[in-house]
Formats: sequence, structure tokens, C-alpha cells
Amino acid sequence: MGGPSGPMLSGQIAPICDQSIGPEGPPTGVSLRISRAVFRRASPAQCPWTHLRNNRAGPKDPPGVAPQRNQGMRAPITAKGALRLRAELEELKSVKRPAVINAIAEARAHGDLKENAEYHAAREQQGFIEGRIKQLEAELSHAQIIDTSTLNAGSKVVFGANVELADTETDEEKRYQIVGDLEADIKLGLIAISSPVARALIGKNEGDTVVIEAPGGTREYEIVGVSYEG
Repeated sequence: MGGPSGPMLSGQIAPICDQSIGPEGPPTGVSLRISRAVFRRASPAQCPWTHLRNNRAGPKDPPGVAPQRNQGMRAPITAKGALRLRAELEELKSVKRPAVINAIAEARAHGDLKENAEYHAAREQQGFIEGRIKQLEAELSHAQIIDTSTLNAGSKVVFGANVELADTETDEEKRYQIVGDLEADIKLGLIAISSPVARALIGKNEGDTVVIEAPGGTREYEIVGVSYEG
């Protein structure tokens, strides 16, 4: 069944908009084909729901939440993490880069490069250093630096939070800080905001329990403390 066209358009818009289309958009079922034909061509003055043509939530968007678009979003990083990474960048550029250049020059002086293990090791190290420099420069130039000491989230877990967890079975306690992906270091208790643990914690409050998928299996933890420090 085709949609109305020509002179029938204005006559068909009013009853569909007034009676058939609710706030959620065109009705479902057989009438959907007719409604969409009119719905697509109606102006905002004719049909108040026409704005939904370009702003309807996709299948993965929660009800009532507009679709999210990634338009140059800046990755968050803590102020302390930014200082640490800038110090690493400075060391790479002023100390390690010159050192590996000297090592390559010395290895060249030993003759045949095909069998020169020192030369190849130095070149490999140079590649790593240059790659890390480029990564740090790019990430830091586009990062959104957040001073976590100024956050006022109370007992709620958001980016930058220091979270104390207690295993509900063993009472073993862990402490993590949720940080940017680039500054994450599990040995220091710094977990990336994109990690499964951080995703399970974000939005929770002190006193809540969370279930976390760990390499050793599923564990349940109670959030016993949430704090924000510089």
C-alpha cells in the first residue's frame, strides 16, 4: 500500500498526527507504512513529531536518552597522571632518544650490520622510543585534564575516584583509582576508565555491592570507601 501524495498530503497529515502518532513516533503494524510516508514529508508546523526523524534513539540507546555521537570527544586524564606522563615524555626526548642514537652510531662502527646484534637491538629500541613519544604527544595534546581534588561527587564513584573494595566472602580489601586509559597501571592500583572493573564501579555509591568478572571468576565486592584526592 503506497503513501498518500499530492493534494492528499495536507488532508492526511492532521488525522495521523492528532490521533495515530504518539510521542514515541509513528504507530507500528500495517499503518506504519502510511504513517511514515506522511511523517517523512510533513513539516514541523504540520506535525509536531517530525523532529524525531533525525533524533530518534537507536536500538542500543536507553529509553529517553538521545543517541550519543563521538564528535572529537577528549579522553579524560587526571592532573597527576598528566604530570607523570609529561615527565616520561621529557625523559624519552632528552635522555633516551640521544642515548639510543649514540648506541646505533657505536654499533655501526663495529662493521657488518647484518650480523650485528647490538645494532639491531638499538634500532628496535629506537623504534619503541619514537613510537612512545608520538603516542604521548598525541594523547596529551587531546586530553581533557581533570584535577580530581576539585571533584564534588560525594560518595558516588565517577572518574578520578579512589575506591576501596572489600570482598564479601573473604573480606580481602583492594584499593583502586579510576584514571584515563593512557595513565592506567595496575601495579600502582590505577585502573583505566574503560576497564571492566571501572565500568562496574562507575555510578555506584559507597555501601553498594558490585559483581566483577575477574580472571579467577566472578567476585562480589562491597564499596567501603570513596574519596577524591589531588
